[in-house]
Amino acid sequence: MIIETLEVGPLATNCYIVGSESGRKGMIIDPGGEAERILEKISDLKLDIKLIILTHAHMDHVGALGEISEAIGVDIAAHAANNGTLGDGSLSAFLGISPPILPVPDRLLRDDDSIDVGDGLCFIVRHTPGHSPDSICLLGEGVVFSGDTLFNYGIGRADLPGGNPSQLMNSIRTKLMILNDETIVYPGHGPKTTIGAERRGNPFL
Repeated sequence: MIIETLEVGPLATNCYIVGSESGRKGMIIDPGGEAERILEKISDLKLDIKLIILTHAHMDHVGALGEISEAIGVDIAAHAANNGTLGDGSLSAFLGISPPILPVPDRLLRDDDSIDVGDGLCFIVRHTPGHSPDSICLLGEGVVFSGDTLFNYGIGRADLPGGNPSQLMNSIRTKLMILNDETIVYPGHGPKTTIGAERRGNPFL
């Protein structure tokens, strides 16, 4: 499996480009900014992108969504809590900035949905509200893309609009801490980690 990480945008969001080694089918997770750089990496990897998927719709995770969607013309998938729209108007208002204009998602995801990238590469959606109502993690192939739910020795903020501390802890304990220790965690910001490392040393858990 191909996993390329690009730190993009002013908040150093991890945009992941994930693909199959054999058939070069792939997906983009959280195109948070710097669309040209993301598109260049896709070209370098010679991947046929089939889907753009969002772990949640906060502006630092969707900043390049419109430009990339227009450039490659593939479906956008986001959790159904967005009610068919994207954007974080409440968060933008909280931060005193204008929200970006974003395309409408083509696929609304729910807990336990399957994401088939192609060539046998498949991920399962885990709805993990707490950082935001629409937060999801993507589990498969011995890894989990955790968005802003779980970080390397940290957890997501729950004090932003739509956040809920008890929901966040419940999501982590019931959806992530049940995974094998060897599961590699690719978070929305910062370096990767493992479930075992977080179980043993995360001070928030």
